[in-house]
Amino acid sequence: MKAAITGGIGSGKSYVCSLLKSRGIEVYDCDSAAKRIMRESPSVRKALTDLIGQDAYADGKPDKAVISKFLLDAEDNKKRINAIVHPAVADDFKASGLQFMECAILFESGFDKLVDCVVCVSAPIEVRVDRIIVRDSITREKAREWINCQMSQEEMEAKSDFVILNDGSKPLEPQIDDVLAALRLR
Repeated sequence: MKAAITGGIGSGKSYVCSLLKSRGIEVYDCDSAAKRIMRESPSVRKALTDLIGQDAYADGKPDKAVISKFLLDAEDNKKRINAIVHPAVADDFKASGLQFMECAILFESGFDKLVDCVVCVSAPIEVRVDRIIVRDSITREKAREWINCQMSQEEMEAKSDFVILNDGSKPLEPQIDDVLAALRLR
């Protein structure tokens, strides 16, 4: 049984994954994997330099500024980069043998098709905004902008098999236990 942990920015996905890890359950981190693959995969590097140009890499590493500019230059550039990176991440997840993945853009990337069930970590927008401000040292407006760029929490919840509420009203551990019991992984 393969499961994905998803949720909007600031919902607490990574925290829930750290609690899973403390129970001996390794979680595949799609964001970290994408960064690693962009750094290490010769085929991804070639495809990105063919798409963006040689400036896409500086000192052997992806040049964040050049890639960001490319992303902003045209609306479909994000799709073009994702068409290169996402299949490599999907293959890497399959090869990892791990049961859980953490993915913020699970439905948008199509990675939901790689798993048997989806767990959404949910928190009210204002709680998420406050967490993002503290974590990333940005303004309230910027935090809301980031949230608004993602699929709505309500839509994620509707597409998920389980919802873990991370608003501080109830402890996370029993909610995680319930999910693991339902998945028979406890």
